[in-house]
Parts: sequence; structure tokens; C-alpha cells
Amino acid sequence: MIGGGGPLIQIRGGAGPEPDSDVKQQIRPGTVRRILPYARPYRWRVVMLLFFAVVDAVIIVTTPLLFKVLIDEGILPRDRGMVIAVALAVAGLAILQAGVGFAESWASAKVSEGLIYELRTKVFAHVQRQPLAFFTRAQTGSLVSRLNTDVVAAQQAVTSLLSMVVSSSLVLLLVLGTIFYLSWVLGVIALVVLPFFILPGRVVGRKLQKLLRESMQLDAEMGSLMHERFNVAGALLAKLYGRPDGEVGLFARKAGRVRDIGVVTSVYSRMLLVSVTLLASLATAVVYGLGGTLVVDGVFQIGTLVALAALLTRLFGPINQLSNVQAQAMTALVSFDRVFEVLDLQPLIVERAGARALPASATAPEITFDRVSFRYPRSSEVSLASLETIALPGRERADDAWVLNEVSFTAPAGKLTALVGPSGAGKTTITHLVPRLYDPNAGVVRVDGHDVRDLTLASLRENIGMVTQDAHMFHDTLRANLLYARPDATEQDLIEACRAAQIWDLIATLPNGLDTVVGDRGYRFSGGEKQRIAIARLLLKAPSVVVLDEATAHLDSESEAAVQEALRTALAGRTSLVIAHRLSTVREADQILVVDGGRIVERGTHDELMQAGGLYAELYETQFARQRAPQGELVGAGPRLYGPPPGEGGGTPHLYGPPPDGEDAGGPGLHLLPPPSGPPPGGRGLHPPQRRLMGPPPNGNGGGEPRQDY
Repeated sequence: MIGGGGPLIQIRGGAGPEPDSDVKQQIRPGTVRRILPYARPYRWRVVMLLFFAVVDAVIIVTTPLLFKVLIDEGILPRDRGMVIAVALAVAGLAILQAGVGFAESWASAKVSEGLIYELRTKVFAHVQRQPLAFFTRAQTGSLVSRLNTDVVAAQQAVTSLLSMVVSSSLVLLLVLGTIFYLSWVLGVIALVVLPFFILPGRVVGRKLQKLLRESMQLDAEMGSLMHERFNVAGALLAKLYGRPDGEVGLFARKAGRVRDIGVVTSVYSRMLLVSVTLLASLATAVVYGLGGTLVVDGVFQIGTLVALAALLTRLFGPINQLSNVQAQAMTALVSFDRVFEVLDLQPLIVERAGARALPASATAPEITFDRVSFRYPRSSEVSLASLETIALPGRERADDAWVLNEVSFTAPAGKLTALVGPSGAGKTTITHLVPRLYDPNAGVVRVDGHDVRDLTLASLRENIGMVTQDAHMFHDTLRANLLYARPDATEQDLIEACRAAQIWDLIATLPNGLDTVVGDRGYRFSGGEKQRIAIARLLLKAPSVVVLDEATAHLDSESEAAVQEALRTALAGRTSLVIAHRLSTVREADQILVVDGGRIVERGTHDELMQAGGLYAELYETQFARQRAPQGELVGAGPRLYGPPPGEGGGTPHLYGPPPDGEDAGGPGLHLLPPPSGPPPGGRGLHPPQRRLMGPPPNGNGGGEPRQDY
């Protein structure tokens, strides 16, 4: 969960980007040259594809010539044998053409699907290497569009588009050559008409390029909207704030823009087709009119006229395809350009040359911050405007908006260091610098004496485990979510981790056990249950460093106690850096760092900081006071402890139960006396800090001795 001093995102209510802000961008120079390396692994299949295209082109030209022979040398002379032979030849060519078409489709599919695979995996891997700031800005729907719509459209440039261009160009040349061979007069007419077929494609193609880019951008925006509204959190927010009509209206406006663009695109495409078809019809009329007069004058026979007419129809097909090829090429190039745009975005967090693995050690490492200063990167450094539906041109932070300023501290090996401070002080940012989710602008972060920038990312993150406030889970089974931390874990490993995280008793009662599907982001489980599952995942990973953002403030007392018990197991013997929200955590911490305004303003133990009477004492009274009960009562459910305050004499405090307000009698692991009929002994309640005994319940479930929790 991004909190604390996380990156600030500017939002304009109800406003979107300028309609043409992205679509006006022209295809960058060198895009075509960059496509070739992707086709190189499939070069032999591409050669095969082009060979089949050449064979198909030859068949297309040969068939009209056979018609000429059939009429002039078979039908007119009444030569039955010639008619049958030519007819069989035409049938044989038809069968051959069908086989070539099948082979061409197979080769095209192998190349296209292979290319889609290569592009998708490369883009996915590249996006995975982007820093956390990239994901705080980029819309998921836009990213998905790059991997789906754009990649599929891009592959057409290497497969269907390439074969079509080669085949159509070859057919065009062969047909023109054959027409000149049969009648140079009609050949000249065909050359004169040719530019009129090319002109519409060039004019309309420019307009289609802009429309296609805008359409892709709008489709990505609509996909982002659906992704945000269709997940559990988005659907819950929409329902709670009661704006279904507004949501439908917002989607309708975006869908309407997609519709309008689609209509305009369809009109321009149809205009291109109609103009080419009209020119083809006029040219055919000229051929039949002029060619018919030449037949009447005895210049050539009727079979030649039929062949010329058939060749002319085969001429207009390639011309029509080549006139459309610019629009199709623009679609493919725009898609390639959008894919390359993502691939060209270099990740900020990269391994240095010669980076080495963090040396293995039998003990937990020490974490050191040495004069660390940090500010979040600008949008241009981590993201793309086309991936952000709402992106403002101005700065989102002032140049001097440092989130951390000269932060120096040491988290001792195997000890618990608690971070406390007001919201936005920089606590979350500190925890993000340890596993290199970000790099500091100045200063050094060291793990076991090694600059984290000198270590390999794999070894660093292998030794660091992190549990955030919002424990994320994939929409998969419990087993799959746990194995994400350690794929080679056995069934027994999973069970032991779940037992240690105080979640196995619940999992064991589920009909499908570890094979239970957790739902979108784990929403089938409560907040406390998700936290314990996340802790089980952490225990499976068994890191030597634990970074934790506590999330117990919103839990009920039972879940809170279970999470606290799980955390004790998770933090034992490990170097721990915890953003503390629990009174028990700050009191048990070996070191407390008070963060304010991006600086460490106080440090020490709980008692030392309380005696100092500074910011920590103030935070203790405001943030943690509510976790202390009124005088004479313990926090939460369970028995009450009554008696004289410590050090004032009057005997030992007594434990009574059940609580007066009707809560469940008894606390975990305690056998209680009946409640007193009169006031507490001594007439006074035990002053804070009160103690609550926690441990195994009386029925024997669980293990271990009861403990005191402050």
C-alpha cells in the first residue's frame, strides 16, 4: 500500500486529457527498421511464406491465359481434346492454389503467433522491471491494451501485411506484363488508370493514421475504466457512494467517443473502397468497349478479350489491396510504435555492472541509512503520458520537495526498530528504500555493510520480506498465493507456516483447505485473516530482514491478538523495520525512530522518549492513548484487573470476570473468580499501563505460555 510520503498524483475532477494530446504524435523515425530484428528468428518461415505468395501470384496470372487457350484453341475450333485438357489444367491449378493457400496460412500463423509471443513476453518482462513509481501512475487498462490490442495489430506488419504486399506487387507486375504482351494499347490504358487507384489510398491513409491512434488510446481508457470499476474495491466504492448513474454516464461518454471514432474510420475506409471499386468498373467498361472493337476489327480473337478482362479484374484486386496497404501499414506501425514506446522506457532501478549477491550469513544483517535524502521522480522519468488518462503538464512537486532529508540511523541486527510519526512524515518511503523499490538521491542505504546498489536485486529481495497494510493476493488458491514466496515448498511447509501465522485452524475448516480460491485481491477473507496469510507467506520465504507496515488498527480484538501472535513469530531473530501502529509494538521495540518532515527527530526506547517529553510523547498520547482503557479496566474483551495502583500499597490487585458489560467470560488461558458483588478491593482501579494476559485458551487449543501484552 502506498502511504506516508508516497508520490503525489494530481487529479482534475471530471477532466480528461486533451483529445489529440497523444494521437497527434507521429510515428517515430526508425520504427520500420526496428521491426526487422523481430522477424529475423522467423526468417525461414517468412521466406516460405513469401514463396507461397509468389506461387499464388503465378497461378492468378496463369488462369486467364488458360481461358484464352480454351476459347481460341478449343471452343472456336471445336477441339474437344483441347477443351478437356485445358479444363483439367484449370482444375489442377485450382487445387494447387487451395493447397498453397493452406500452406501460406500455416506459415503465416506460425510466424504471427510466434511474433505475438515474443512481443508480449518482452513487454511483460520489461514492465516488471519498472520501478514502483511507474505502477502508481500508469493505468492498468492502458498497459493491458499494449500487450493485447497493440501487439496483435503489430504482428500484421510481419505476416499478413508482408505477404499481401509481396503477393499483390508480384501479381500487379505479372498482370501488367501479360496485358502488354496481349495488347499494348490496353496496357497503356491500364498504366494511365493506375495512379487514380493509388491517390485515394495516400489521401485517406493519413487521416486513418490519426484515427487509428486515437481509437487505440480511447479503447485503452475504456479498458482502464472497466478494470477499475469491475474489481472488488472499485465496485464497493461505487455502491457505497451511490453513483451508478454517474458511472454509467462516464462509461457511456467514453464508449460514445469510441463509437464516433469507429463511425468516422468506417466512413473513410468505405470511401476508399468505393472509389477504388468505381475506378475498377470504369476501367472494365473501357476494356470491353475498346477490346470489343479490336475483336470486331480482327486485331485479336475473342479469347484474348476474355483473358484481358479477367486479367484486368485481377489487376484491380492487387491495386485495391495496395491502396489499403497504407492504412493497414499505418495500423501496424502505430501499434509497433506504441509497443516500442513502452520498451524504450528505461527502468530507474537497474543493477550496476559487477553487482554481487548479498553474502550468506548465519545471523540477520544490520541495516544502515547514511545521510539519505530522497524525492520522488518526475512523471517523465518513470511513466508515459499515453499510459496516464489524466496527466498534467506542470510539475506535481516543487524541485525542493524532499521527502527524506539527511536521514541517518542503524537498525541493529536481529532487533526490532519501530518507525513512528505523523502521516506523510516519510515512514513508508524509508521502508521502500531498503528493498530498492526506489533509490535515494543522496546518501547510502546499506544492508550488512553493503551498499544496496552494489547488490543484485535477486539476492537483496531474497533476503528481505515485506508485509504491507493491504496484504495483496492474486485471484487464485491459497496454495498458489503461499507458493508465490517459495515455489518448492512442501505441503508440510505450508501447514507449518500457516500454524505459525495463526491461520491454519481457519484453513483446516474450509471445505477445500489450501485449494480455496481467495477471490479478487483476497476479498473472501477478512482483514485480519489476509494479514495472517501474508505473514504465513513471509514465513515461507524466511527472510533475514522483515519490513512491516502494521495494519491492526482496524481489526477486532480477536483478529488483532492473532495477528500480534503471528508477528511475534515472524519477527523473532530477524532484523525488523516496522511502521508501528500498535502500542505493544512500540513498547517492545529495541529502538524507536520518530520521523517528522522527512527527518529523524527523536530516537530511543519507549521509556527514554516518554521521559524526553517530545514529539513521541505527544504522538503516544494522541495515537496510542485510545489503545489504553480507562482506569480500572483492561483493553478490549476479557477480565478486568482491579486493585491499588503500583507502588501505593494496599495489597495485590485481583483479577475478576466476566466483565461487567456482558462480554464473554474469561480471557485466553485464564481461570477467573466470580465477579465481586461490591466495589473492587481498595476501591481503586489499576492505573495504566494496564496488562492483558494472552496465551492458549483453557480448552488446550494452541500452545505456549500466556504472555503479558501492554
